[in-house]
Amino acid sequence: FCVLPSSSEGFGIAEKIVLLTFISAVILMAILGNLLVMVAVCRDRQLRKIKTNYFIVSLAFADLLVSVLVMPFGAIELVQDNWIYGEMFCLVRTSLDVLLTTASILHLCCISLDRYYAICCQPLVYRNKMTPLRIAVMLGGCWVIPTFISFLPIMQGWNSIGIIDLIQQRQFNKASNSTYCIFMVNKPYAITCSVVAFYIPFLLMVLAYYRIYITAREHARQIRLLQRAGAPTDSRQHHPDQHSTHRMKTETKAAKTLCIIMGCFCLCWAPFFITNIVDPFINYTVPGKLWTAFLWLGYINSGLNPFLYAFLNKSFRRAFLIILCCGDERYRRPSILGQTVPCSTTTINGSTHVLR
Repeated sequence: FCVLPSSSEGFGIAEKIVLLTFISAVILMAILGNLLVMVAVCRDRQLRKIKTNYFIVSLAFADLLVSVLVMPFGAIELVQDNWIYGEMFCLVRTSLDVLLTTASILHLCCISLDRYYAICCQPLVYRNKMTPLRIAVMLGGCWVIPTFISFLPIMQGWNSIGIIDLIQQRQFNKASNSTYCIFMVNKPYAITCSVVAFYIPFLLMVLAYYRIYITAREHARQIRLLQRAGAPTDSRQHHPDQHSTHRMKTETKAAKTLCIIMGCFCLCWAPFFITNIVDPFINYTVPGKLWTAFLWLGYINSGLNPFLYAFLNKSFRRAFLIILCCGDERYRRPSILGQTVPCSTTTINGSTHVLR
């Protein structure tokens, strides 16, 4: 899946301070942001009703585990220029890295499929496709499939077949008497796992969002036609069209939000996965600092998604504000009873009063 060499050149004192500050900010942002997403969905009943949010909560959980179980140990090794936790824990930490990273992109793939059925299909088709059982199976697949390309092959040493001597050479630096957590992969493993973990899900997401884009453009055309036609005088006749227009606008906006989230993920992880396939074919000559930069660029994505939700999704933004402002009533949804249409009026002492 990946090569995680430590930077053999090391860093100066000033560089280490800047690096540690930046890494600490990334880790803190990822922990707090993903916790906020999970708490928001758990507390907000409206968010729990949206099926897509089950995938978003599971994705936030995967990103939270990355920030707690993977990032801190990588940061310690990077700053200290030494791995002090032993060879077995190095394999466990690397397996978790592969598992959680792959789980993240599989969740995004499932989200794109969910949006595809919600926007490109009729509501009845969507309800038939996205049943609770199917959602549970998809969520289970997001966690089980990465296991077969992380813990199983890494613990069995399949990734190191043919390059064991090179790995042992890089694990120990005689000049500085330092040990590194090196994870290098041979060509078959690099190709197979990169394709499964990134390229196939990425292709499925591109196809799904392309179809969503075409459908959204058609929805926009229909909305313009409805607006040009004008509203019917009978409100009972207008209600279905109004409901349809509102649904199209809501679903299209949700698709754009998730498309931006997917785009940020690909921008963060594409350099790493491209280099991951290229490096074995150029005799593992990619510099250590370049690997480190690409790896932490991918880690940044784990803390980026919650902020994308806050800025691009009104429901999440409202839920975040309620949590951060300790349940301030200003940010709560208006009561449904407050929107009831008046059904009759009566006159008392010359004043007209509305009965709801």
